[in-house]
Amino acid sequence: MVVASNAVSVNLDSRRAMTAGMLAWFIPGAGHLWLGRRQKGVTFLLALPVMFGIGLLFEGRLFPFDLGQPLVLLAAFADLGNGLPYFLAKVAGLGEGRVIAESFEYGNTFTIVSGLLNMLVCLDAYDVALGRR
Repeated sequence: MVVASNAVSVNLDSRRAMTAGMLAWFIPGAGHLWLGRRQKGVTFLLALPVMFGIGLLFEGRLFPFDLGQPLVLLAAFADLGNGLPYFLAKVAGLGEGRVIAESFEYGNTFTIVSGLLNMLVCLDAYDVALGRR
């Protein structure tokens, strides 16, 4: 009977962790807010979308998913790590990138790094939900 109780507990913890991770990806900081970590959640909720927005203002490019160019594909996955801000920017037609802009590479760096940081935030929310942190 104890084994069944532990299995249910592990299943609920796993669901909670997956929910926190998915929330954290879709809306940066939402996973931490959902788990009651207000300070971290608000920090991520403000910092990551602002960083992504700065990248777009600097004429950064949202890279396409091009299987023929592996480095472009990696950058596209990094951009996708931004979650909802990425989809909103795509729908709004932002992120075309102007190669001749002096700030183009800085913009790319901001958008890519904000996506990668959000992926780390997702992992942190997952770990917090499992009680590892």
